[in-house]
Amino acid sequence: MDSQRLLCATDGSPPSEKAVAYTVSLAAELRRPITFLLVADGELETVPAVWDEARVKAEDLPPDKELLAALKSALQHKLLSVRLVRAYGNDPAEAIVSYAERNGYRHIIVGSEGRTGAKRMLLGSVAEDVVTRAHCPVTVVR
Repeated sequence: MDSQRLLCATDGSPPSEKAVAYTVSLAAELRRPITFLLVADGELETVPAVWDEARVKAEDLPPDKELLAALKSALQHKLLSVRLVRAYGNDPAEAIVSYAERNGYRHIIVGSEGRTGAKRMLLGSVAEDVVTRAHCPVTVVR
């Protein structure tokens, strides 16, 4: 059960980098462990790839530059309780919320570009979809 652990979704975009920075700051302040989650294309039922604290400490790291950048940020702030996860799904919001629900997370953090009007309608918003579908509080960082 990961009820105290913060779940931060990242895809390497500038908004998700802001979400990573916010999560690292919040985790340091609250002394909470972090999970950084990247969604890759694939079937939602595919078992996620997980790099727990032991694998990270042993330098058995994922190839994903997005997860490595998030880990670097956490380590720069002396946060050692960090888990990295590559989940799978064709709908990023569904994959994020599904992983959070299955693993007992109670706080999800996502980034958003803050689009409005026609751009938002055409491109959609993963952050909005996460907020709508989530079983727990979601912090949207802009």
